[in-house]
Amino acid sequence: MPAVIATHGLTKRYGKARGLDDLDLTVKRAEVFGFLGPNGAGKTTTIRTLLDLLHPTSGTAAIFGLDSRRDSRVIRGRVGNLPGEFAFEDRLTGWSLLKLFARLRGMKDMGDAEALAERFNSDLSRPLSDLSRGNRQKIGLIQALFHDPELLVLDEPTAGLDPLMQEEFLKLIEERRERGVTVFLSSHDLAEVERICDRVGIIRDGRLAAVEEVAEMRGHAYRKVEVKLRQPAATTALEHLSGVQGFKSSGLQLSFRTTDNLEPVISQLAALPVADIEVTRPTLEELFLTYYDKHPAE
Repeated sequence: MPAVIATHGLTKRYGKARGLDDLDLTVKRAEVFGFLGPNGAGKTTTIRTLLDLLHPTSGTAAIFGLDSRRDSRVIRGRVGNLPGEFAFEDRLTGWSLLKLFARLRGMKDMGDAEALAERFNSDLSRPLSDLSRGNRQKIGLIQALFHDPELLVLDEPTAGLDPLMQEEFLKLIEERRERGVTVFLSSHDLAEVERICDRVGIIRDGRLAAVEEVAEMRGHAYRKVEVKLRQPAATTALEHLSGVQGFKSSGLQLSFRTTDNLEPVISQLAALPVADIEVTRPTLEELFLTYYDKHPAE
């Protein structure tokens, strides 16, 4: 079975500026693939080029084994897309917008529209101009999902959603994956990516810095540890422990970074008079720096 998404040397330039450079990428069926990078890295350019909204300068892209340019109309009927800036005529209601999409897709009925609206607690009778950003985002998700597509291409899908709706969205994605749907999504939420993605691609300045399994990505991520001691104690063994970096000591306060394997750290801390400890995950931006240091852009 061919890959759902496959690109070879895909490049998009804007005059002398580089938007996307020599992208080789494969996304498998029933895979949730996270596409990560800071603003301006090339995520949106990649998505628009895959969907033939932008034409590549060179290289090729195939979706379902079909050429993304030559077969774009056929492909779009099998894809659900949520753009990063979802915007339509404000006077339209959610329901009239979905009816428009249903006609464009040649649907005989409204598919899963009502069930999804109920699941996301979305009022389809109100004009888009009356809706908050989060409620507009729900409409965007419904239009991407209600025709039961084989591939979902989602750009920051949980932006503006409250925590309950974010959780509902993540459950829905897990259900769709179990049904064989492929998901290609960009996100700035590292916890979200770790929960639902099988693999991730890290993009920098239009070029892939890495493609890895989520478990491997966790192995590259540091944890930040803040420790408060009850009384002064020798911390030399902890400071020189393999994997501990950036160790700082100020009075009874200790801080450092360590890799995901916390067992040796915990063993050393157990011998100290610890009053309090806080362990935090890196932000997505900090994770990018880890990858960029190891995979410098050419």
